[in-house]
Amino acid sequence: MPHLSRRKFIGGLAVGGVGLAAGSWYLLRDETIPFPASRAIDEIVGLDQAFTGRPPNIILVNCDDLGYGDLGCYGSTAVKTPRIDALAQQGVRFTDFHACDSVCTPSRAGLLTGRYPKRMRLDFPLMPSTASLKVKLLNRAGFVAGAAGVMDMDSEVGAEGLDAFEVTIGEALQRRGYRTAIIGKWHLGDFKNAPRFHPLEHGFQSFFGVPHSNDMSPFPLYRNREVIEAEIVDRTKLTGLYTDEAIRVIEANKGTPFFLYLAHTYPHRPLAASAQFKNESDGGAYGDTIEEIDWNMGRLMEALTRNGLDKNTLVLFTSDNGPWYDGSPAGFRGRKGQSFEGGHRVPMIARWEGTIPRGTVCDAPTMNIDTFPTFLSLAGIRIPSDRLIDGVSMVDLFTHPASSPSTNPRELYFYHQGTLEGIRSGDWKLIRSANHYVWPMPVNGTLGRLSRQTTGPLPLLFNLRTDPGEAYNVAGRYAERVRELTAVMQRWEADLVRNPFGLSPAI
Repeated sequence: MPHLSRRKFIGGLAVGGVGLAAGSWYLLRDETIPFPASRAIDEIVGLDQAFTGRPPNIILVNCDDLGYGDLGCYGSTAVKTPRIDALAQQGVRFTDFHACDSVCTPSRAGLLTGRYPKRMRLDFPLMPSTASLKVKLLNRAGFVAGAAGVMDMDSEVGAEGLDAFEVTIGEALQRRGYRTAIIGKWHLGDFKNAPRFHPLEHGFQSFFGVPHSNDMSPFPLYRNREVIEAEIVDRTKLTGLYTDEAIRVIEANKGTPFFLYLAHTYPHRPLAASAQFKNESDGGAYGDTIEEIDWNMGRLMEALTRNGLDKNTLVLFTSDNGPWYDGSPAGFRGRKGQSFEGGHRVPMIARWEGTIPRGTVCDAPTMNIDTFPTFLSLAGIRIPSDRLIDGVSMVDLFTHPASSPSTNPRELYFYHQGTLEGIRSGDWKLIRSANHYVWPMPVNGTLGRLSRQTTGPLPLLFNLRTDPGEAYNVAGRYAERVRELTAVMQRWEADLVRNPFGLSPAI
């Protein structure tokens, strides 16, 4: 069935008929073109022959659903985070850093590849392969139910996980001899029945963690390919277990560069803190989990110092998206699953003793897709030659955090479940459509209640310099700016139609 007829068939159905709409989409969806064939990593990722010296160790800490305002150094008074605050005092704190999507799977895909998740067809949080068809369809329907109360199924069929075509940070860094490890949440494909989605197939030499979010079932704990707990009963232990494993990775790799990706389960709900931290935070159960992460960050940094690695290790601390139900977006509008700032503007702290100036602040607009080219640059590795990398290296911002953004501002694109909703260019942000993540993920087979949220007349235009809270729509006053930004979005979408996987023009 042609693409337009599917949209016409589904697009006008009300949320009340969401089950019919989702089922119809599933039966009528188009076949999509296959991903390009993967190639040997040494064919597409080259080494900079001028690079000399030992590259830095890299630790990337990615929290789950941590809000911009949930840390002391970002203004929290309810949640105490002295150890993370110390990282900011010892390095640079970014104030305008964004996740490339406001929900988990696509954000993590962009973080590890430097590319917008739309290129990978990873638009939705992936469900376990064991989930029933009913749960999968209703969950997806909840994600695409918008403020207007209609279904928008106009995006291509999503991928089931991270395709072999994609190059991750781990794969690239191995070209320079890095040891690579992932600890914690993966959520880029359920590898139980599809081993091709396992982290060990995507650039990581060791894995200790979980396949997806903690509100999905089953929730097993893995060591590499082995299930060591089929269902984690005591979830209060996870933050401590992850940190124990991270310290083991540090101590086992003192003599070689390593890349450690530590992806915490919390503060994603359901929340669980160990006895030492339970009921200790003024931020409730949510704050308890953050304060436990903070304490364990102190353990991690102590391990670096104890092993003489603190001066040759870059530590990045961030979050995959904004807060869900609890948590603070720090006065920004919106929350997880929305294209408003609260959905995707997240904390980011970078600490590298002796290289990054202490106690500095960077206000340049940046995004988590920038980690890929940043890490490769620091390791003397050239970016892949066969594809477009959307991220921009932050190395210069690390060494000169106060540098002013370019006079030719870069565009940042904001998606909601595969639909391009907004664009940022300099101080200006345009939201062309505004859907919402309004249906809680299934917990033990039970779905949350669908809610309705409104935004007012569209489009929405904000000047983030004068109105960071996105409180005042000035689209009527600056109609030409709306047209300009709309045209940029349309060109971006047209380019994706012509070149959906972002293949290099030279290919």
